[in-house]
Amino acid sequence: MLRTQLPDKLYFRIGETAEIVGVEPHVLRYWETEFRSIRPEKSRKGQRIYSRRDVETLLTVKELLYGHRYTIAGAKRKLRSDGVEPRDAADPTLRELGALRSGLELVREEIAAALASFDLPESA
Repeated sequence: MLRTQLPDKLYFRIGETAEIVGVEPHVLRYWETEFRSIRPEKSRKGQRIYSRRDVETLLTVKELLYGHRYTIAGAKRKLRSDGVEPRDAADPTLRELGALRSGLELVREEIAAALASFDLPESA
């Protein structure tokens, strides 16, 4: 993947970001609605301020959509599998992880209760 050399800055305004990524600002605003990993801050004046990570993610999105001809849904899946895009709440894997976590918390409580029931001598 050919990457544009980013200027040595931490934050970029929408115009700068659009120029770096090579798309119009309205495309960036649309991608914000589609990709949860792209979340620019707002300045006191209400302008979008993109972090370096946002810009890098936007470059990846552009490469997936325009370079590899992914659909929006396909690009989301690819970013999710790469750990960039967060999983959807409806993802069955997430529900399974939640159930597993609940089970582990119950085991932890049972172990703590069992340990509390033993009268262990004080260590010297």
